[in-house]
Amino acid sequence: MGFLKTLLIILLVYYLLKIMARWFAPRIINYAAKRTEQHFRETFGQANSNARDSEQEIGEVTVEKKATPSKTKTNSVGEYIDFEEIE
Repeated sequence: MGFLKTLLIILLVYYLLKIMARWFAPRIINYAAKRTEQHFRETFGQANSNARDSEQEIGEVTVEKKATPSKTKTNSVGEYIDFEEIE
């Protein structure tokens, strides 16, 4: 009798979760999509406002150089050793 009771509870919980997933999954997905859209709008809005600040005439070309890093930093990995095969 205990086995059947346990099996019935497991099946009941399974079907309840299945029904709840059908009700709540679309709402959760819709919420996540709205939040993602809002995030992209904010990010694009910042980038778009930066582009508008530096308005140029059509066809005008500007070259902006980025600051070069100082050359005091060296990339010393170690000493290079050339090995030769001996026959």
